[in-house]
Amino acid sequence: MVNIKGKRSHALIILQAFLAIGALAGGTMLITDPSGELIGMPSSLLQDSFFPDYLIPGILLFCVFGILPVITASGLILRWEWDAAQRFNIFKEKHWSWTFSLYSGFELIIWIMVQVYILDSVSFIHLVYAMLGLIIQSATMLPSVQAKYTMQ
Repeated sequence: MVNIKGKRSHALIILQAFLAIGALAGGTMLITDPSGELIGMPSSLLQDSFFPDYLIPGILLFCVFGILPVITASGLILRWEWDAAQRFNIFKEKHWSWTFSLYSGFELIIWIMVQVYILDSVSFIHLVYAMLGLIIQSATMLPSVQAKYTMQ
């Protein structure tokens, strides 16, 4: 018999890992080369923003969408206790990693919306990552996933 609940939570962990890998790579490249040339992003894209280069966006990308999803994925796998994270958990009946997974979907959608606003344009990659945010939220909200991360 196939454990559907386990498969769905595995998918959520994979989504968090996918987000983390892309953000760690992209963030590292933007931190290493704040001009954006390393990944083919012209500095002209920032002309109407409050960033002189890609350093701050790279740090945010690395930390918020790289490190935090790694921590979230590890929490989803190991269900380890973390008092600091629990303080930010608005769903006290759920493990903090479940809540942080939901947060990451919101963060990603907001990040993309801000990018689209600043750049005043939408590219294919924006659509992909906005969809990823929605998929993360949907996978997090599945009843079987919620049940798995409900505190006893």
